[in-house]
Amino acid sequence: MFIGREQELNFLNSRYHSKNTELIFLYGRYHIGKTETLHEFCKDKEHIFYSCQECPDNIQLRNFSQSLLKENIKASQYLSTFYDWQQALSSIIELPYKEKKLIIIDEFPYMCKNNKSIPSILQNLWDTTLKNENVMIVLCGSAMSFIEKELLANKNPLYGRATGIYKMKEMNFFDARKFFPNYSLEQQIITYSILGGIPHYLKQFNSDLTIEENIKYNILTKGCILFNEVEFLLHQELRETALYNSIIEAIALGSTKVNEISTQTLINNTSKNSVYLKNLIELGIVERELSIDAGNKEIANNNRGIYQLTNQFFRFWYTFIFTNYSSLEDGDVDGIYQYVIADNLDRYASITYEKVCQQYLTRLQLKNKLPFRYEKIGRWFGKTTVRSKNNNTEIKETKIDILALSKKEKCYLIGECKFKESPFSYSEYLDTLAKLEPLKKNNKIYYALFSKNGFDENIIEEKNEQLLLFNLKDMSFD
Repeated sequence: MFIGREQELNFLNSRYHSKNTELIFLYGRYHIGKTETLHEFCKDKEHIFYSCQECPDNIQLRNFSQSLLKENIKASQYLSTFYDWQQALSSIIELPYKEKKLIIIDEFPYMCKNNKSIPSILQNLWDTTLKNENVMIVLCGSAMSFIEKELLANKNPLYGRATGIYKMKEMNFFDARKFFPNYSLEQQIITYSILGGIPHYLKQFNSDLTIEENIKYNILTKGCILFNEVEFLLHQELRETALYNSIIEAIALGSTKVNEISTQTLINNTSKNSVYLKNLIELGIVERELSIDAGNKEIANNNRGIYQLTNQFFRFWYTFIFTNYSSLEDGDVDGIYQYVIADNLDRYASITYEKVCQQYLTRLQLKNKLPFRYEKIGRWFGKTTVRSKNNNTEIKETKIDILALSKKEKCYLIGECKFKESPFSYSEYLDTLAKLEPLKKNNKIYYALFSKNGFDENIIEEKNEQLLLFNLKDMSFD
């Protein structure tokens, strides 16, 4: 059963039903669900779906020719293989389809790898013939760096020809949770914190099993799909995997600033570290996060901000498994789960819970259910007022889980998220009120408190139009 990706399908269908000729680039990291989305998109349409392989150019041409020739175009009466790519690609206009001539080329970078002239051939055909025909070509790929820096770069022949460019990202929580209909919301959040929004990973879990059983059978057990996933992806994309392992582990365990990462990994060369981090960002494994109110100087300085793992499964792997890999190789599945993972899952999931709460606010904005329309939303960190032990305020380094800003910065929404067994305490509420205290003079401040297990009665008594309370069981995720 196909789940989610409504936005992607709506985009593709709108282009298919447009009156224009379409050349679409759809790309994203491995296992993000590109191929399945494209299959879902074209299942009720006449089409050619060609999946490129890593093979010599003449074999690629032969296989591509067979995909075209079996559609009973005129050339199929005379040829078993086209003479060259020019002839093969130009024959697209001969497809005998009633509606758009739809052709999808999956993993297009493989086609270009052994024949660098293909983008030029396609560009020439597009300019002279294809752009005037009722054609939709979708070029799909997982090699994000190649697509962004080569195929879409201004020096590439295809630059400026695309009529649509869509970078697929992970599913959000609200789509990912549909893979686990038998789980409670709390269990779905924990599962999302382990697997993220990558369909290939989500499919490995079975919601008829408990989270513990799924972790043991589908991650910790040697031979299962996810056991070697991280190692496989790193070796496929990177050299010096030992260094990258140390960087990813450092970030997963809480070293998020450049100097902290350098100290933890013993890589004292800042420029080298920056290169490694840049490569991990391009692969969609790491992201550099700046405070939501960061200015241009901070954005331009790579030493500012914090580095985080965007891939939840990588974060889970390097938090709990990387240093225990040899024990798992020896089969100590129960021991690693009991002594390393079990008691730390809630604390681990609390970081992901903040992302889920932010996604929830985004959904509320789409439905116009927030007290104001924000322009930017994200985390805030820096120096501000905090509540001291004697209930006064002092200036200290701190963070705010969620901060939403209106366009003219006259309205602020401050969000705090608690994923723990006890209720959101009144003391924690007072701590939240103390943050960004100076803003209260000239701006309208709203507070959104999220709690897995309810709120102190004193907080509930103070609820008003500027204080929004979201209990996990009460939140509408649909």
